[in-house]
Amino acid sequence: MGVRIFTLAKELDMSSKDLITFLKTQGHKVASHMSSIDDPVAKILRDRLKPKSAEAPAAVKTAAKAKTGQSSTTTKTGVGAKSSGEKPAGEQGGRKKKVRRFFPTNEYSAGGGGRFSSKNRKSNRRGGGDPAERRRPAEFKAPEKIEVSVPLALKDLSSTLGMKAQVLIKTLFKLGKPVTINDFLDENLVLEVCMDIGTEVEFKKKEESQEELLKLIEDEVTDEANLVSKAPVVTFLGHVDHGKTSLLDKIRETQVTSREHGGITQHLGAYRVEKGDVRVTFIDTPGHKAFTEMRARGANVTDVAVLVVAADDGPMPQTEEAINHARAAEVPIIVAINKVDLASANPQRCKEQLSGLGLNPVEWGGDTEMVEVSAQTGDGLDNLLEVLSLESEILELKANPERSAIGVVLEAEATTHRGVLTTALIKDGSLKLGDSVLAGASYGRVKDLLINGSEQVNAAGPSMPVTLVGLNSVPDAGEKLYVLESEKQARQIADSRARSRRELEQAEKSSGKRRSLIDLVEKTSTGETTELNLILKADVRGSIEALRSSLVSLSTDEVKVEIIHTGVGAVSQEDVQLASASDAVIIGFHVVADDRARVVAEENGIEIRHYKVIYEAVDDIHAAMEERLAPEEIEEFHGEAEIREVFKASKLGNIAGCYVKTGKILRNDKIRLVRNDVEIHEGSIANLKRMKDDAKEVKEGFECGIKLKNYEDIKKDDLIRAYAIVHKARTLEK
Repeated sequence: MGVRIFTLAKELDMSSKDLITFLKTQGHKVASHMSSIDDPVAKILRDRLKPKSAEAPAAVKTAAKAKTGQSSTTTKTGVGAKSSGEKPAGEQGGRKKKVRRFFPTNEYSAGGGGRFSSKNRKSNRRGGGDPAERRRPAEFKAPEKIEVSVPLALKDLSSTLGMKAQVLIKTLFKLGKPVTINDFLDENLVLEVCMDIGTEVEFKKKEESQEELLKLIEDEVTDEANLVSKAPVVTFLGHVDHGKTSLLDKIRETQVTSREHGGITQHLGAYRVEKGDVRVTFIDTPGHKAFTEMRARGANVTDVAVLVVAADDGPMPQTEEAINHARAAEVPIIVAINKVDLASANPQRCKEQLSGLGLNPVEWGGDTEMVEVSAQTGDGLDNLLEVLSLESEILELKANPERSAIGVVLEAEATTHRGVLTTALIKDGSLKLGDSVLAGASYGRVKDLLINGSEQVNAAGPSMPVTLVGLNSVPDAGEKLYVLESEKQARQIADSRARSRRELEQAEKSSGKRRSLIDLVEKTSTGETTELNLILKADVRGSIEALRSSLVSLSTDEVKVEIIHTGVGAVSQEDVQLASASDAVIIGFHVVADDRARVVAEENGIEIRHYKVIYEAVDDIHAAMEERLAPEEIEEFHGEAEIREVFKASKLGNIAGCYVKTGKILRNDKIRLVRNDVEIHEGSIANLKRMKDDAKEVKEGFECGIKLKNYEDIKKDDLIRAYAIVHKARTLEK
């Protein structure tokens, strides 16, 4: 609460003026008799100054008056030196009376013992030790060098320097920087303080944000000498029942029974094949659905996509979807024409149909390798492995097994006895036992590494599929896996991600936001997308071709329509997943979305637009593209004013006294200053006045005062031409 000076003075039987004088000698700042002092200080004063006899107040008063009437200097440690030729303060009748200081006099010391510290009280009671030593406060010694990071709280700087916060505040106040004890200081303020007391300061490098740290880990520069070739990671895609899993099973069976030619590492849906110099890692995914889900998270684990096509069926709707998924992921495609052992197989017709989808065989002068195989007999499998190995050489796939691992989660599950089992593919580096890992919002320490489902290993290198034990929760498929310095660091990032995801989910639920043509237009204006991606579904192939032709023809040099997938039939769940991964809008022509597709579209905020007339779809896309065009800037002339007099104002600078000859002058106009028919300046108006009042505009035939913004070189007879820049929406020709 505090006690008023006049109240305490009355208790002590002394005047407010004498008490104020005494408090100032003790280093307290007191303004008037209405000022307050803290209760602890008031208690000390009561204990020490409260008169026990009638002579006590007089002694205090005499000491205070003597102090104010004497000329003295105070050293850094607060010890007073008497002026020559004068009696010492408080000396009366040959006896020397001292003014007791009840508070430490060394203002710099942040930790020195004061008069009332337990140590000093003990010494004083016993009367031992040198009295001069007891009275002398500890000297403040500034540290030679400190290391801090900014922004830095003043109280933290006080602790680092071992210096009172009040002294720091006073120092900065003298430097014209008023601050409080809880304020944060920037680099310049810390430097000023340290220079003032003679301390060298070194600033710690600013810590990177969590996501920046992970980006640095991904972009870690590797010494070329540490790079080694790595096996290609291959994903099988294709239509249902065309033999993707059968081919993988045959490859596994062949390699396991031929151990003299090499071994195979199997883990769930991942297979590592080694045969001589040929090394390939296969990932068995449930079609392109999982492939897209992983790509949507930014985790392209696949180096090569193998498109499996049945020789008796040829390309099917899911085959075309698989091609679009692989192209969207920007991975090379190798075609495996399966079931060539069947009597109804027709590989040549299959190649012709694939050529119509943009995959031209190498033997026909194209760039797509096509290998004829049989999952039943094993024919062509060795040829397929050789082609894949050759493709990896062309791609020059390399990795550094010496660095910390970076990988991708393929799948994960929670088990009763072993906790979370996470299947991951190591893309670069080596994952070791004991590593601290992060995967999405999951973290932990690697307690066990398994291959083949049960074989324990101490480390897993590049392109190796491995199961790790130790994460605290089940991560999503496609999450990137990182090795960090400590489990604490991994936990901090995982917790932050989990919190952000919860907040995002709550925001999405409350807003119900959907991705639409308008959203894509807004993204383009900020540079987030470069094309307008569309997925077309229709009732018949002819309608698709007509719609595709009409929409693609809208493309210009500035705006491009990209049809990333087309198909006949209802909008499916796979269409929605592809749209989610590619920032696309789905166009349904005479078709609707099935129940599951509608649910997934709602969950992911994907817009499905339905049309029955082609021109309606074309008009909508045309309007969306026009919104994406940068507006045209047009200069609109407003008026011209002649400078007839120049007025000089000490505070404002040169002011032009003008007469508006044509049009009008607006306060927010841009201007050009013309002298002798030559433009000498282009800028804007800082102030426009009519008589003595501010004006928004001044019309033709009226006088006004104009102050140009940041420009003073104006002369009589100069012309001020006012104009504005207006933006006009641009249109596309149909």
